[in-house]
Amino acid sequence: MTTTPRPGIAAATTRRPPRPGPQGGSGPAAGAWQPVGAWLRLDLRRRWLSLVILALLVALAAGTVMAAAAGARRGGSALDRLLAVTLPSDLLPTTNFPGFPWEAARRLPDVAAMGAFRLYDGPAVIIEGHPEVDLTLPADREYFQTVERPVALHGRLANPDRVDEAVVDERFVAATGLTVGDSVTVRFATRASFEVYAGSRDPAALSYSDLRPKLTIVGVGKCFCYGTPDDPGGIVSTYAFTRAHWDDVPDPSPEPMVAAMVRLRDGAAGVPAFQTEINKLAGQPVDAFDAGKLTADYRATTSFEALALAAFALAAFLAAAVLVGQAVVRFVIGAAADLDVMRVLGLTTRQATMAAAAGPVLATVAGVLAGAGGAAAVSPLFPIGAAAWVEPAPGFHLDLVVIGAVAGVTVLLATVVATTTAFTALVSGTRAARPRRSAAARLAYRLGLPVPAVVGTRFALEPGRAGAAVRPALVGAVAGVLGVLGSLTFQAGVADAAANPARFGQTFELVAWTGDQSVDYVQGADYAEFVRTMTSDPDVVAVNNSLVGVAQAAGRSVTLYSLDPLGDRPLSIPPLSGHLPTTAGEIVLAPGAAQRAGVSVGDVVTVAGRDPAAGTPMRVTGLAFVPQDSHTDYDQGGWVTAAGYHTLFEKDFKYHELHLETRPGRAAAVRDRLNAAIGASDAVQLMSDAAPIKAQARFRGIADLPRFLGVFLGLLAVGAVGHALFVGVRRRRHEVAVLRALGTTRWQARAIVLTQAAVIVVVGLVVGLPVGVLLGRALWRAVATSTPLIYAPPVAVLALALVVPAVIVTAGALASVPARRAARLRVPDVLRAE
Repeated sequence: MTTTPRPGIAAATTRRPPRPGPQGGSGPAAGAWQPVGAWLRLDLRRRWLSLVILALLVALAAGTVMAAAAGARRGGSALDRLLAVTLPSDLLPTTNFPGFPWEAARRLPDVAAMGAFRLYDGPAVIIEGHPEVDLTLPADREYFQTVERPVALHGRLANPDRVDEAVVDERFVAATGLTVGDSVTVRFATRASFEVYAGSRDPAALSYSDLRPKLTIVGVGKCFCYGTPDDPGGIVSTYAFTRAHWDDVPDPSPEPMVAAMVRLRDGAAGVPAFQTEINKLAGQPVDAFDAGKLTADYRATTSFEALALAAFALAAFLAAAVLVGQAVVRFVIGAAADLDVMRVLGLTTRQATMAAAAGPVLATVAGVLAGAGGAAAVSPLFPIGAAAWVEPAPGFHLDLVVIGAVAGVTVLLATVVATTTAFTALVSGTRAARPRRSAAARLAYRLGLPVPAVVGTRFALEPGRAGAAVRPALVGAVAGVLGVLGSLTFQAGVADAAANPARFGQTFELVAWTGDQSVDYVQGADYAEFVRTMTSDPDVVAVNNSLVGVAQAAGRSVTLYSLDPLGDRPLSIPPLSGHLPTTAGEIVLAPGAAQRAGVSVGDVVTVAGRDPAAGTPMRVTGLAFVPQDSHTDYDQGGWVTAAGYHTLFEKDFKYHELHLETRPGRAAAVRDRLNAAIGASDAVQLMSDAAPIKAQARFRGIADLPRFLGVFLGLLAVGAVGHALFVGVRRRRHEVAVLRALGTTRWQARAIVLTQAAVIVVVGLVVGLPVGVLLGRALWRAVATSTPLIYAPPVAVLALALVVPAVIVTAGALASVPARRAARLRVPDVLRAE
């Protein structure tokens, strides 16, 4: 049989004389590239649509990987980049009593900078029309200047000497719709109405003066300690405004209270010494919020988000490598078959290899450039989750390192795959591969299973003489099931933590605030009736009488709660280790407090309460989380018995709270019922979720990432298995044709391919299911330990219920087309060609 080459190729390879080189001779390099360029031009005209589709596939894959990897780098560094420019604080001392000598504290040798701000009861000062937002009143010129100086996202920072300027945060803009250039009006409660409110806690008693100073928003700023994503937003006035209206802020105390943000010269290492000094100045332990601990916790969250995004990028890259690689291989094999005839006319193997690979490589380069543009276009969407709230420069960002690395690796892999495939297709011999027999196939044969089942098992587990790739299909199936189950099991743990405060030790649903600064709002018979109303409610499981005081242990302040059940059943407080205190000489610490103090279960620690000089030795009997409030994190603080609390503080307390545990799903009904029974005129009101868990809120920002990761790993498995089935039929068409010639029917040929898919599915499920669940739980346990939170084995119920039918349906759909091709195989043509 003779074959006539296409005129275009013949002209390109045989008719053009070689161009002269620089010295008048032939140019071998130029001559080598002439047929490659001619073939590429012809290929672009013939198969331009296939190359465009390949370029779009590369663009989608590369753009996804670039965007996710750049987002991971940006999110992982967001907090550190913000702290590098905002002069962050190390400690937030909150005395909660008037007369503290802040100027003396400012002069302590450990203090690098201190920014003070005025404390007041929330409704005393409000923003007209937006009472839900917080107005911060700086008490010196350093606040927002030499400590926690915000990054100006829009506009500029306020001038501390201007009485009419203010800075807001992004949450304020989102909550109010106001931004740079807009003005707000400040209202001050009248002293008479505020005194009534202070005694009744009834907001209806408040009235506001005719004073209406205006503040103009000059900037939108961001710094780490300026609120959390769950806050309704904040606005900060200037020191000049605070001085001008110092006496307009109603306050029940004769001298207003002040708190401060402190930046230490030695950073976190200087906290114990500074804590000791301010305790001496106050004459009692001072409650101090550890900003360094908050920073470390937040960094752990942003690092986890970055790791999740990086894993997402890796999974996307692997999926793309399989899917795009298949397209490149198919394109090159087709081109190599066309070029094979040109070798008879003198085309060298090197030239044919370059010609076959040129089109896919060019399409890959075009796709990578388009993907880089897409990644840059979506960069304003990153970082995500908790990192978005600390990103100092939100908006467009071009990460040239990531784009260059992904582009280079993608083009390199495409080039290697294309050239290797072309060279192999052009020069491979006809020597058959040595067959390997699988134990499963032998077992199927010995069990007397039908021929299609035996052959299909061999196709799934044995390469055969055609050298069909079976291992990638099996690995892909296992990795797909394992990855999907592992990701969704991990996602179940994330979703549970994001929605369940009990994982952070908050087993109570309602809080009643009954006293402040050693003064109870309700006393005597009224208090007894108040308690009886709560404990007698059928939906109330337990009530704990929590007196809250600030003690000192190992040079660190620690907020202690009294463990004092009202009724027959104590509050459910699950210890992380050890047991709860039972005597006055025992104490349970939260894990963070124990770590700061350098103690563990079984150690004896000296605890100072009302008198810092009089320490009481107490044995640490366990670790457990504590209630979180505005000044205490759930991972800081401790529990003592009622007797132990009175030993330390006598009758003093910072707060007096009642924590109520209710039956599941009944918290809202109990809250409304008890509020109605107490009456609006009383001083106590109940509320749900007294203080949201910041760590819990951060998990909500990453809840979707494991799900997306599972989807991409599933795509990787589909690509690997689908490729194996399609290529397997093409590679084994001679074996199928022989079986057909020996009497195998079309339906039996279909059954061979379906059996091959079924075996791959069984291997993937048997190995991937248990390993995926165990892997997901192991990863979640590591996150739970480092957060910290109470670990509960996550179960992806929906995923476990659907994974088997989903895998079976997907494999059946993938096998349907190659099975139909096997059934419609033209036996004479295949045997003649072979």
